[in-house]
Amino acid sequence: MKKLTIGLSVAALAIAGVAYAAPGQRGDADNNGTLTRAEAQAHANERFTKMDANKDGKLDAADREARQTAMFDRIDTNKDGQISRQEFAAGRDRGGFGAEQAGTEAGRGPDGKHRMGHRGGWGGPGGPRGGGMMQLADANKDGAISQAEFSAASLQHFDRADANKDGQVTKEERQATFKAMRDQAHQRTAPAPTN
Repeated sequence: MKKLTIGLSVAALAIAGVAYAAPGQRGDADNNGTLTRAEAQAHANERFTKMDANKDGKLDAADREARQTAMFDRIDTNKDGQISRQEFAAGRDRGGFGAEQAGTEAGRGPDGKHRMGHRGGWGGPGGPRGGGMMQLADANKDGAISQAEFSAASLQHFDRADANKDGQVTKEERQATFKAMRDQAHQRTAPAPTN
């Protein structure tokens, strides 16, 4: 069976991404650099629909498998059922490892290269490997995320970023929230002090 095991959870990236729109990206429909709660809601619904690969109204292992198969097929350019080093490198260079499915550049460093498995990237704490946001979004703990759960988690992130509670996330609020999340991630992954 064709399978590329990277341990991605695109839903986690999409949930986080809804609250942090930049001009023209991730839900900022009017491209003004400020994300309204209505824009965040509409974007969450759009992302869920795109991620629900089998259109069964929930995000679960079947959708993840479908995305991984599609990713494998996209990278396996000669269609021999295997990914060579050359295909792997070309897929990485094209950004073929999932960022486009999430609609985000999450997991990229300042140089634009993917940082899968590095702190703060795809494999960071509370990140896309099924912990953190995924567990929080799955409110009824059934192992799947319904559209209602996805939307609620997305709006919860929006509300956290909306520091002054005016129903909008500005560039400054977005940057402050991102910095706070990054600082928390660094604290969780920092080595324990030795006595």
